[in-house]
Amino acid sequence: MASQQDIKRRIRSVSSTYKITKAMELVSAAKLRRSQRRIMAMRPYADRMLELITRPPRRWGGCTAALLEDRETRSIALVPLTGDRGLAGAFNAQVLRRAFTLEHDLQAQGIEVKWLVSGKRGRSSLRFRKREIDTAWAGFSDRPEFAEAQAIAHHLGELYTNRSVDAVLLVYNRFGSAMVQTVVEQEILPLPKQVLEGFDEGSMPAPVRGEVLYEPDPEVILARLIPAYLETEVFRALLESAASEHGARMSAMRNASKNAEELIELLTLIMNRARQAAITQEILEVVAGADAL
Repeated sequence: MASQQDIKRRIRSVSSTYKITKAMELVSAAKLRRSQRRIMAMRPYADRMLELITRPPRRWGGCTAALLEDRETRSIALVPLTGDRGLAGAFNAQVLRRAFTLEHDLQAQGIEVKWLVSGKRGRSSLRFRKREIDTAWAGFSDRPEFAEAQAIAHHLGELYTNRSVDAVLLVYNRFGSAMVQTVVEQEILPLPKQVLEGFDEGSMPAPVRGEVLYEPDPEVILARLIPAYLETEVFRALLESAASEHGARMSAMRNASKNAEELIELLTLIMNRARQAAITQEILEVVAGADAL
């Protein structure tokens, strides 16, 4: 059995870990509330942007735009959105697991995969697995700004316009709650046909239903709106990922704190038993000595 000094030393070590995990839990909880407000404010804007994009193609079927061009898929840009730090449970692992599964399925179909990644954890994991990374972004996973989304969207748009890739696929965690984050894959280029065909004008507010006159031509409007739509979708994905990261880290640190508390209680019980056993042994030795005299 370990000595009392060893048990006390271990209790101090676990107590120090508990303070760290508890502090990280509180920090993540505060960041989660802020991220929740941002994503809740962003979702309606992104939905309205999608409506603006889908109305002209439905009303004027002949509209074309470079970023809407549908062509044979020979290469795909796979973009996992991960965090810059760990200690967030399965947050990073599940995104990368889905991305590697997609890579395997796409390569089995003869489609080339080009890797782009956001987040230090994803970048290091891809490098460890000897994947060639076209572009990596890092340093903003916990609090992304629109400027970062613009940079990513601009680069993805250039790759598609230059025919370096035929499609762009984002893989990220969609925020549901602090306990639930769902991995999703979203094709943002070209704009999926089911999005255009599935738009329901009846879902729009009454004041904007019916015939709408566009000035200038729909093609010119789309040429300006589609880059903005792409930036909006990338920013939305980054915000979803950030909120999911804080929620996952808060849950992971809460579980770690709970485990540390249970371990401290167990070690304290073991130490008390060891001290009691030592006291009992000393009493027995004293009694035995007195009997011998």
